[in-house]
Amino acid sequence: MKLTIEPGLAAGTVTAPPSKSLAHRILICSALSGRPCTVENMAWSDDILATLDCLTALGARVEKQISRRQNAAVIDGAGIFAASGPVCLPCRASGSTLRFLIPVVLALGRPATFTGEASLFSRPLDYYERICRMQDLTWEKGEDSLRLKGQLEPDSFEIPGDLSSQFVTGMLLALPLLNGQSEIRILPPITSRPYIELTQAVIRDFGIRAISVGSDRFHIPANQSFRPHRTSLEGDWTNGAVWLAMNLLGSRITVKSLADRTVQGDKISQEWFTALRRKKVTLDVSDHPDLAPLLMACASVLHGAVLTGCGRLQYKESPRGEAMAAELQKFGADVLVDDDKIWIGSAALHRPAEDLCSHNDHRIVMALAVLCTLYGGTIRGAEAVRKSYPEFFDLLRGLGVEIREEEAPALPAGEETQHESGF
Repeated sequence: MKLTIEPGLAAGTVTAPPSKSLAHRILICSALSGRPCTVENMAWSDDILATLDCLTALGARVEKQISRRQNAAVIDGAGIFAASGPVCLPCRASGSTLRFLIPVVLALGRPATFTGEASLFSRPLDYYERICRMQDLTWEKGEDSLRLKGQLEPDSFEIPGDLSSQFVTGMLLALPLLNGQSEIRILPPITSRPYIELTQAVIRDFGIRAISVGSDRFHIPANQSFRPHRTSLEGDWTNGAVWLAMNLLGSRITVKSLADRTVQGDKISQEWFTALRRKKVTLDVSDHPDLAPLLMACASVLHGAVLTGCGRLQYKESPRGEAMAAELQKFGADVLVDDDKIWIGSAALHRPAEDLCSHNDHRIVMALAVLCTLYGGTIRGAEAVRKSYPEFFDLLRGLGVEIREEEAPALPAGEETQHESGF
């Protein structure tokens, strides 16, 4: 799908979508409680549908409650603990779904085949493979699938802290189910710590104990039970930051449902946008990789910036630093990317003379849309927003921005980036 966005500042009110990061965790914990749980303020992005599909395949009953006022999901995971046979889990393109559920399935002892887009299985999974090899569990990974078999045993697990917080989250969800005490040690340096803290907060709400010893070690007692309860998802600061970025560049949007008191780390976007307005700044994105495209876009319009801690951007839905730099250069931006730093200069920008590419990355699409409200432009592959924010362009139209849609022609082989190695 190709969308052409004409220059025009947005004005009006939007409600931030529910937090995708919280939704994955809360839905899995709800299912593992084995009793009915209601999760309010739901949204049906592709990634969340992947997690719901997998929980259903494991034996949970999922009822979607859809209304004008509010969407909700009612999840009864009793069937998860009653079933024992092989299961096929369709992860679509959701790295969170895959990485969170691999150790859960192993803890349940269910033979399982994970399926999804081929690009999903190019993402780093080596840490889980090492655990399977050490415990003599079946691990057979193909181009678009992963087959697992065996029962995860309690142990002391060391997880590289610069690999991905999703591995820590997966183990924190799975280890309480085991019949013996386990330990997690996170090896420094630790990046994306806010996401680990998010997981701690969620499992604590479900009655799970993960006893912190310092900042890098957890003791996990055995045979714990997830406590069912009703919960409502917070607004998503990561996707909400898109509207705040537009405000930084001149739009007038009131953003509702972003909680000031939150465990979501990307609330820092508010502080960072204020800093970008004043002067050229240096920002460390190692804990906030999903904000990097927005920061690059805004910095290119304003005073420039230096982003550090960028090494892991290459393992997102696209090689995000290089991909975003290539698109910014079509606007005339001055951008330089190396292994761990990105320099964005201040330059006179203009409407791109050629189509912008999504690189199959929802964060890049939304960051480019922010710039297009100033300069105009055509984004090819704009449907990538369905991964996290399917209603994004409808909302942008509702705020007064002119958007024209057309079907994109087939691309020559290799032209559009399909790299998917994300954290």
